[in-house]
Amino acid sequence: MVEKKEVSEKKEVVTKKAKKATEEKQSKLEMGASVEILEKIEKMTVLELADLVKALEEKFGVTAAMPVAMSTNAGDAAASSEAKEEEKTDFEVVLKEIGPNKIKVIKEIRTITALGLKESKDLVDGAPNTVKEHVDKKEADGIKEKLEAVGAVVEIK
Repeated sequence: MVEKKEVSEKKEVVTKKAKKATEEKQSKLEMGASVEILEKIEKMTVLELADLVKALEEKFGVTAAMPVAMSTNAGDAAASSEAKEEEKTDFEVVLKEIGPNKIKVIKEIRTITALGLKESKDLVDGAPNTVKEHVDKKEADGIKEKLEAVGAVVEIK
């Protein structure tokens, strides 16, 4: 009986060792796969990485955007977002179309934004483009009037 007990204990030890070895091999394989994936990612270009992110987002239904901090009270958050929409004080002026007087529009953009000639020309050539951001309603209306006076089509958002 003692011999049977010793034999069963030896079998348990051997079984435990075999399990441990199998787990270690599996762990090494998984780590090897991770290392292999990381090495492939290191060699990718930025465009390839962007495509990879898009593919992962589509495949798993997730987004790579940073989470937005939420208020501790959801009711306050909803009320404050509604108040912000009602009392919008931050506007952006967007140049939709240049119109017939491109040079005059460029000059007006230079005075409004204090950009150089090349930057102003690039902004006008790239229409629709944002002319100025984070301005109050009064300033946005003034910019719109100046640009429309020289023939441009402007939108305030």
